[in-house]
Amino acid sequence: MGNRDILAIGTSAGGVEALSFLANSFRPDFPAAVLVTIHLPSQFRSPLDEILSRAGPLPAAFANNGEAMKKARIYIAPPGSHLIVDGDQLLLGVGPRENHARPAIDPMLRSTAVCCAHRAVGVVLTGTLGDGASGLWTLGHLGGMTVVQDPGDAAFPEMPLTALNRAQPDHVVTLADLPTLLESVVHQPAGEPQPVPETVKYEVEIARSGRGNMDDMDRIGRRSVLSCPDCGGVMWEIDEGNLTRYRCHVGHAYTDELMHLAVDESLRRALASAARALDERVALVHKLEARAAGTGHNQLAQSWARRRHELDHEADIIDEAIQRLDRMVAKSAAE
Repeated sequence: MGNRDILAIGTSAGGVEALSFLANSFRPDFPAAVLVTIHLPSQFRSPLDEILSRAGPLPAAFANNGEAMKKARIYIAPPGSHLIVDGDQLLLGVGPRENHARPAIDPMLRSTAVCCAHRAVGVVLTGTLGDGASGLWTLGHLGGMTVVQDPGDAAFPEMPLTALNRAQPDHVVTLADLPTLLESVVHQPAGEPQPVPETVKYEVEIARSGRGNMDDMDRIGRRSVLSCPDCGGVMWEIDEGNLTRYRCHVGHAYTDELMHLAVDESLRRALASAARALDERVALVHKLEARAAGTGHNQLAQSWARRRHELDHEADIIDEAIQRLDRMVAKSAAE
């Protein structure tokens, strides 16, 4: 059966330092391909491949579409593309953002589960929000080994804490202890392949091709009353153990916590748009008031002045709503 020869690592904030530490710990003959997804901006080229290559003995590079995986190499998801495992090759997915990110960790872990969970080890390290929890849950349920950095040891504990609570990993370790654990688990024999649900295959295909449809979404989830924060489309609720996720038929996906934040963000944008429109109306009415007064139409000027005061009051209400929402978001983040 061979060993567990695929090591898939997801991280975000604080991840460059954590990945550099791990890269330094790998032996030159490390018996697994190392896949890495870290949230990277797409506006400029990242030097992460050079950083990890210098940090340790394994060559690191951004993955190419159709590239064959080899042991003792580090493959990084390039900015703007999901890293998809397909047999013994890597694909670059063009699907929409998941958890506000592309590349996202969940598609990498989920595709690893579909392809070869029995040969894989999934790891979630330091980071914010909850990307990686769903993918790690899927990998574990299909026979993969799952590992989470101890949240108390992480530079940013939210991502590993979410994965710990939702995925119930096989191992929870500090970063300092992680190299010894990984050296051990990648030498363990691969397990028995398990049947993969069609629903999981479908979600991997969305991340790969960006194509989905409502009929298929009806088969994997139930329609939600919420609309997609990215595209405004219908969303479906998908249950994974005690985890609820949201996905639209276009492919945008969120954990429940991220959906909560995205809805807050959409609401704030709507309120800000309303405030801007009211400011513009106040400015216009003020001009009309001044013009009427300047031409001696005093009764009309008084009418415009009353309307301006009404709009000022409406603008105050919107401003107070924005401030109240900001206080709620800040309180939620602190908790």
